[in-house]
Amino acid sequence: MKSLVVEYITMERLYHATLFALYQVTLLCGIALLPLALLTRRVGVRLPVDRAVLGIKEAYEMRRSTGN
Repeated sequence: MKSLVVEYITMERLYHATLFALYQVTLLCGIALLPLALLTRRVGVRLPVDRAVLGIKEAYEMRRSTGN
């Protein structure tokens, strides 16, 4: 039974770390794509980078607020 608890805690930490890394990568991509997004906006095309960053941010903050 104890090994199941340890495994659960390990999986929770792995999930949290993966979510944090994904959030950081999406921020980096958003910053890197900013010049392209500004150029495409002038033409009338909108890149959905902000939705990706906000979605990952919400998932990370929701996970962080639960204390896990």
